[in-house]
Amino acid sequence: MPTEIDRSHPTPSAHSQWREEIAALPPWLKRSLGKASELSTVQRIIKQRQIHTICEEGRCPNRGECYSKKTATFLLMGSTCTRACAFCQVDKGHAPMQLDPDEPQKVAESVHLLGLSYVVLTSVARDDLPDGGASWFVKTMTAIRQMNRDTQIEVLTPDFWGGIGKEKAQKERVATVVAAKPACYNHNIETVRRLQGPVRRGAKYERSLDVLRWVKELDPSIPTKSGLMLGHGETETEVIQTMEDLRAVKCDRLTLGQYMRPSLEHLPVQKYWRPEEFDRLGEIACSLGFSHVRSGPLVRSSYHAGEED
Repeated sequence: MPTEIDRSHPTPSAHSQWREEIAALPPWLKRSLGKASELSTVQRIIKQRQIHTICEEGRCPNRGECYSKKTATFLLMGSTCTRACAFCQVDKGHAPMQLDPDEPQKVAESVHLLGLSYVVLTSVARDDLPDGGASWFVKTMTAIRQMNRDTQIEVLTPDFWGGIGKEKAQKERVATVVAAKPACYNHNIETVRRLQGPVRRGAKYERSLDVLRWVKELDPSIPTKSGLMLGHGETETEVIQTMEDLRAVKCDRLTLGQYMRPSLEHLPVQKYWRPEEFDRLGEIACSLGFSHVRSGPLVRSSYHAGEED
C-alpha cells in the first residue's frame, strides 16, 4: 500500500512544519540537483534572454539531470498563470505580464545554443488572451523551425477553455496548434475524476478528455499524451479508470509521477506511492495499449520526452 502520512504530531510553526515535511520525504524522492557546472549553461542562456522554463518555475526534481543533458521545457507567455491549481508551484494572478514580442525568437535561439533535437513547449494558462495563447505556440514553433530545421517539437498545452458556451472556440484553439504539426500533443489530466475540483481549480475532467479527443479527430497521425500526479488521495482503481478513459479518446502516451508539495500554501500530500506500485501501474498502462509509458515517483510530464522506450 502507499505510504501513509503521519499527521498526529502538530508542529509549533509553519517553518518547522515545512522542515519536518521535507525531512520526512521517503528516500526514493530525495535526489541531488546535480553539479553547479552542469546547471549553469542552461540557466545562463535562459536568464540572459529573460525567458522561462517550467523546470525552474515548477521546481522540477529532475532539472539537474535534464540540464546536464542540455535539455529544458520552455514556459511560454510569462510566469504568471490565470488559473489557481492547488498543486502547482507556478505563480497565479489575474493580471499576467504582457507578451514579449521577442519571446519566440529568444526560445529559438536558446534551442539552437543548447543543440536540442527535441524540445517541449508548455505555457501558463492565459485566459486573458483572445485565443488563450494558441497562436503564440504556433509563432514559437515557427521560430524554432526557422533556426533549427531538424528539431522536433512537443507541446504541452492548457485546455484553451473559452468560457461557458464557448466550446467551439476551445476546439478552434486546439485546431490552431494541431495545424502546426507538433511531434506530440500533450495535455495533462493531472488527477482522477473525483479529485478534479480541489486539485485543478478552473479545469474539468471531461474538458481535458475533449482536448485529447479533438487532436485525434483533427489529425490522427499526431501522438497524444497525458499525465497524472499521484498522492492526492486517489485509489488504484480510480487511477486505472482514468487510464481507461484516456485510452477511450485514443491517448497514446502516459506519464505517472508522485505529487510533491511545493510549499505549505499548496495541497498536502495524502500518500506517497512506492516505486513498486508505480511499476505495477506502468505495466497496467502498457496492457491497456499506451505506446509510451513513464511511471515512477520522480517522473514528470516532459521526463525523457522524445526518447524511445
